[in-house]
Amino acid sequence: YEMPDGQILTIGSERFKIPEALLQPQLFRSDSIGVHDLLYQAITNCDPMIQKDLYSNIVLSGGSSLFEGFSDRLHKEIADLAPNILKVIISASPDRKNAAWVGGSILASLSTFRDMCITKEEYNESGAGIVNRKCV
Repeated sequence: YEMPDGQILTIGSERFKIPEALLQPQLFRSDSIGVHDLLYQAITNCDPMIQKDLYSNIVLSGGSSLFEGFSDRLHKEIADLAPNILKVIISASPDRKNAAWVGGSILASLSTFRDMCITKEEYNESGAGIVNRKCV
């Protein structure tokens, strides 16, 4: 890899260790669980009637999803956890690095965006429960 100052860095097996932390954080002395387990838990905590749709509409976003082979590996890990009768489909757009920001930008441009916002006064009056009442 060439640094901006022209210095050349040779990166060996280390380049595989960082993305592996997303799937096996316990290898790095973490008590966290992998992103595939988090995704599986999130889906299984949803209404069973929509789980099929969730498994078939997984969308990757953010810079960490750009690691080489990440989409295929995540697909394998989720497919191993999901019920065999369900099809796992992962969308990995080439433009996903900034997808969350673009989505937030689109949301903020909607005429109804102000209705979704929570003021400090509303939060102080209602507490965290205001999020469920106003945003969900």
